[in-house]
Order: sequence, then structure tokens, then C-alpha cells
Amino acid sequence: MTKRPLFAALAAAFATALSAQAALAQEGATGASFVDNFDKLDTGFWYVSDGWNNGGHQNCTWSKGQVSVSEGILNLTFEKKPLGERDYACGEVQTRKRFGYGAYEVRMKTADGTGLNSAFFTFIGPTDKKPHDEIDFEVLGKNPAKVQLNQYVAAKGGNEKLADVPGGANNGFNDYAFIWEKERLRYYVNGKLVHEVTDTEKLPSNAQKIFASLWGTDTLSDWMGTFAYKAPTSMQIDRIAFTAEGDACQFADSVVCLLN
Repeated sequence: MTKRPLFAALAAAFATALSAQAALAQEGATGASFVDNFDKLDTGFWYVSDGWNNGGHQNCTWSKGQVSVSEGILNLTFEKKPLGERDYACGEVQTRKRFGYGAYEVRMKTADGTGLNSAFFTFIGPTDKKPHDEIDFEVLGKNPAKVQLNQYVAAKGGNEKLADVPGGANNGFNDYAFIWEKERLRYYVNGKLVHEVTDTEKLPSNAQKIFASLWGTDTLSDWMGTFAYKAPTSMQIDRIAFTAEGDACQFADSVVCLLN
């Protein structure tokens, strides 16, 4: 019987391990490529958060009343409106399906107000019987000239980076995108690469849901600024899209088109 060379056996084992890792990374990723221009709110696709908050750090209650679509814009509103355990109400949507490697894109105008967070991100966690994995774009109302980038792997964060948003994220619509691959993660603002992560220990591996949310805080002032409510304000979203890895560009302004 001919013995298989050791290096060949090791190479085969390594390839099998990589294949298994890739399969694990995409386990439960049932979402396909899509573009939503918000001609309507498809509640079969989007779940509207309603009736709870995410913990003591959040000073508002998620409310379906703070989520609306008008003239092709998804509006997530923050306003003083006692609801549940909080004095303020705020809006959030999340996909019902989970998504894996590919390009995630949003065109949005963020809300005004220190102590507020306008966020576009992906997330999966213990409520879905998975580790906490997350990839973030967050614009903090204390400084809308910047967008914070971050990712969590098994609940470990600390990967924050700031990128410029020319003209201010709250003064007009801007395009934000990240391309998530097994061995790298690239962040873009208005089609410009602003950050790249290639350390695989800092790359999430679990398929995630897509979120858009606007919320506030009374306690995280060091990070988000001192909360100071003045009037109702909205995070406005013109488009959200996902292009699965290997799929063709779906619309003219997509970062996928720019790279091809």
C-alpha cells in the first residue's frame, strides 16, 4: 500500500478545516441579495422592534409608532413620548433573515442631537442561540462629522475606528458600505475605502441580521455625549442593500459596481 506524503495529508486536512470554517461562518445565512428603496415597508422582510428596550443604557422604548415610510424614505424617529419604562420612544427595524459574506450598503441621513446614536449594523447574539457577533456603522449625535466603525467577535469589541463624513452625516444623505469576507472586512464612506481589517481574530464568522436603529442614552455620556433633548428628530434611510459574495452589482451607485 502506497503511503500518502505527509505534506499532502496536512494540506488536505488544512483545506478540510478551511471548508468547515466557511460552512460554519454561513450557517443559517438564508438571506439572498436584495435592494430595498422603501417604496413601502415590507413587514414580511423587516421586523419592527416594538415594546422593549435593550437595557439600562437605553433611555427610549422601541416603538412601531416611530417607524414609517414616506416618499421612498424610511423614517426612524426619536421623541419625548413616555412608553413602557422610558420617557422617550425610538425606532428600529431588523431583517427577519440572516445574511453572510457580501456587501452591506445603506444610504442615510442621521438624526440631530447629542446623546443619540444613528446606527446601521449587523448583529447576531444569544437570543438567537449564537455568540455575539456584530459589524457597525454608528453616527453619534455629538459629532456627526464622523462615523464610528466597529466589530464584535464572540462579544469582544474594542475595534473602534472613526472615519470622516464630509459635510456632516446629519446634513444630507451619505452612502455607507462594508464588504465582509472570510479573511477581510472593508468599510467605505461615499465609495471611498476608509478602513480595512485583515486580522482574522477581529472578523465575525456568524451569519447576522441587518439592523437600522435610532436610540438615546442618559448613561453613556463619555461615548455618546450628554443627552439633551430639544425636539423630535429622525434618522432617514433612502436605501438598504445586500449583495451576496459572488453576485453581480445590483444598482449603479453600489460599491460592488465601483470595485468591478
